[in-house]
Amino acid sequence: MPRHQFLPDTVWVRDGQGGYRPINRSTDPEEWMAAAYADQALVTQFTDGLPSSSASMPSMVLRMLQLTQVTAPERTRQQPLRAIELGTGTGFNAALLCALLGQSAVTTVELDPVLAEQGERNLKAAGYAPTVVQADAAQGCPGSAPSARVLATFSVDQVPPAWIAQTAPGGRIVTPWTSAWCCYGTLALTVSASGTAEGRFHDFASFMPMRPGSDQDTANGAHAQAIAAEEAKSATALSPWAVAGGELDAEFHLGLTVPGAFFSWDTTGEHAPVRLRVEDTTSTSWASVDYDGAHTTEFTVTQAGPRQLWDEIAVAYASWENNGRPGVARHGLTVHADGEHTLWLDSPDRPFEV
Repeated sequence: MPRHQFLPDTVWVRDGQGGYRPINRSTDPEEWMAAAYADQALVTQFTDGLPSSSASMPSMVLRMLQLTQVTAPERTRQQPLRAIELGTGTGFNAALLCALLGQSAVTTVELDPVLAEQGERNLKAAGYAPTVVQADAAQGCPGSAPSARVLATFSVDQVPPAWIAQTAPGGRIVTPWTSAWCCYGTLALTVSASGTAEGRFHDFASFMPMRPGSDQDTANGAHAQAIAAEEAKSATALSPWAVAGGELDAEFHLGLTVPGAFFSWDTTGEHAPVRLRVEDTTSTSWASVDYDGAHTTEFTVTQAGPRQLWDEIAVAYASWENNGRPGVARHGLTVHADGEHTLWLDSPDRPFEV
């Protein structure tokens, strides 16, 4: 599948300084073509100054397809698998699905009307004409249900009920995962005849989060700053770097078990030589953990709001250590017919509370 045929004339790559630099097909044709076939993500759209659509790393695209179980042998079935892709983007992934399953078996859904049009145009240029639907992917695609495979190309922190309802018994749902604390991992679920979906997380992929539809509360998740809250001070032996220093297994676990909590680092020295700031996406709760520049066995904690965020984090981190510092792949999720999510470790009979 010619990846370059699905890319716009300008793509953006990491500049090594926390930002992005453009590569234009007209002015830098060789670099543009090299980028098209490098195993790297290419930003293809910005919205309000932030990346809002991209062409995923080819290796990640391949791993997602393998996890979804839509490999070439499926073409030998008398009844081809029906697949719904959520997030058309450039159309490249939908084209791969068409090549594997046949275009009549593929439906792809895109919220952004501009991307939907561009994706459909790219697909036609490559010789494919799947069903392209411009709609909110959170609602799935009722007109194409039931489907044997549902594949999302963006990350979620909850599995929308519509996805499960529109997946046939025995079908699979594969989606990248995110949390306020850590955007990482891929979830693969199998849907049962009872309407329950169950499966494990896998330790790869970091995708852009699902964009809200017009009927969703776009303010949801915006943190309201605490105007006046009683502050509680204490000390902790738990290093802020242990929970927010880049240990993906720990951060993934915390993202699952302390929902809504997110962090930022303050190295300006205004409050302390180094401060970890923790906040809550849904309330005015916050916590700060200060390193004084000298002591690495004790840190000053300040907390305020209805949630004692640092206490929750400390309990979750201790649980992670007590369970043998589990990796991403030891975590699993059951989504019940009523939409309730139950997280578990190693097997569904070992649920852990959130």
